[in-house]
Amino acid sequence: MLDKIAVATLLSQRFASDKHTSLSQLPLPHTMSGAKKAASIIAASIKNNEKIAIVGDYDCDGVCSSAILDEFFCDIGYKNHKVKIPNRFKDGYGLNESIVGELDVQLIITVDNGITAFEAANECKKRGIKLVITDHHMPLDELPQADGLVDPQCKDNEFAFKEICGAQVAWYLVAALKDELGLVGYELGKFTDLLALAIIADMMELKDMNRVLVRAGLRQINSFARPCFRAIARLSGKESFAFDDVSFLITPLINSAGRMDDATVSFEFLRSRDLRCAESLLAKISECNAVRKEREKELFELCAKSVSENDKVVVVWGEGWHEGVIGIVASRLARLYKRPAIVFSIDGQRAKGSARSVGKFDILALISSCESFLSSFGGHKGAAGLVAKPCKLAQLKTALNEACSNVDFNQISHDDLLGDIKADCVDSELMDIIDSFAPYGSKNPKPVFALRSALVVSVNTIGSEGLHLRLVLKADNRCFEAVYFNFEKRPAMGVRIDVLFTLGRNYFRGQESLQLIIQEIL
Repeated sequence: MLDKIAVATLLSQRFASDKHTSLSQLPLPHTMSGAKKAASIIAASIKNNEKIAIVGDYDCDGVCSSAILDEFFCDIGYKNHKVKIPNRFKDGYGLNESIVGELDVQLIITVDNGITAFEAANECKKRGIKLVITDHHMPLDELPQADGLVDPQCKDNEFAFKEICGAQVAWYLVAALKDELGLVGYELGKFTDLLALAIIADMMELKDMNRVLVRAGLRQINSFARPCFRAIARLSGKESFAFDDVSFLITPLINSAGRMDDATVSFEFLRSRDLRCAESLLAKISECNAVRKEREKELFELCAKSVSENDKVVVVWGEGWHEGVIGIVASRLARLYKRPAIVFSIDGQRAKGSARSVGKFDILALISSCESFLSSFGGHKGAAGLVAKPCKLAQLKTALNEACSNVDFNQISHDDLLGDIKADCVDSELMDIIDSFAPYGSKNPKPVFALRSALVVSVNTIGSEGLHLRLVLKADNRCFEAVYFNFEKRPAMGVRIDVLFTLGRNYFRGQESLQLIIQEIL
């Protein structure tokens, strides 16, 4: 049975091996293999006033990466550059031959993509276009023929912390450019807000340098130096943003434009120079987000009907499913069924899939073990994208499930369970201890506790669609308010239940109270 000292000890042990615990301890730019060479190529193009294109990705990480590099060019007064964010539906993912053909430039810089862009790299060679690739995804055995390449996942890259997102790689490139161009006073810290956004959105490990940058980034977001964050604060009625606000409010908004229409809108929103412009763009993004929620709900309900309880890995597919929401639906399925989930959208002879993992399970390694059934794949441990022929999907599903036949996903999904806790330990002091180890996310999950034999005093449905529950639970003569979002089972009043919960703060009419956020009723 846990007490507060035990909770603090267990949480602190998660960071025992962290090497970088402050901004001053972050690895230096020259330690990122390839960054110096890439910076020298870009610096030469700048000095020769060559046309430069930044090619990003349509997700939050890609948009933030593009914004960082674009802002740097604007800050130094370089105007001979453009930003191309591929459209998910018209262009597909990342740099390709078609995009190379439409860019009338002397240098292309990719951010958050490009590590598998072999055809595009060859097309650049043909056209005499220099290519610098910056990415964070896992490479294949061979690498594209680029003039410069920066990816911490490459075997020869000895960067001290490899689990970083595309925006962080772009930031290190800017740091290397700062050194290359002799910009001694250039302030790199102003980008920590975009870095925090990207790290959280791309589900990077919240340990070591990622933890440092997210903490600094949250402070930068709340400085409202960027009009975009002020616009979101005004729309949501918030005076400041907590970590969960970034995770559940801001990143879904930034992602929604790329999911439903064109991520260029989100890029322009992040780069807004004034509040009026930011609010105008936010209105468009909010419309995309509303449509995204509708499509997501429809597809999730459809997918849930076809899931077999016997499957170790959820694999579902359908003709014409909206590609912009399959990743979110995969995440929801993974959370609901506590096992990895892959959702495919079929378009003719091509099935495009999005995969999400649970706990510490490496979804990319699983997919790699079944690559004979795939046309292409890529990603990282927690999330991946893959493409297959529709006729191969049934075989792929069988192979994935066979590969996981001995894996206990119920155990993996409860990796964040700290243990049973006494009711008299659940108070504001425990909440303060939990807050001191934030931010929570991948590799630092918010601690889950088990409360045993709690009496259900009251239970009510809440939410416009009745999807959530508000309960009062009594244990050891203490009553606790609890909420159960998207509840799977509704307990009856008067029964005793065991619950898994996280602890949170509830703010209502200026008053703060603690509430149990139920994860599961056992």
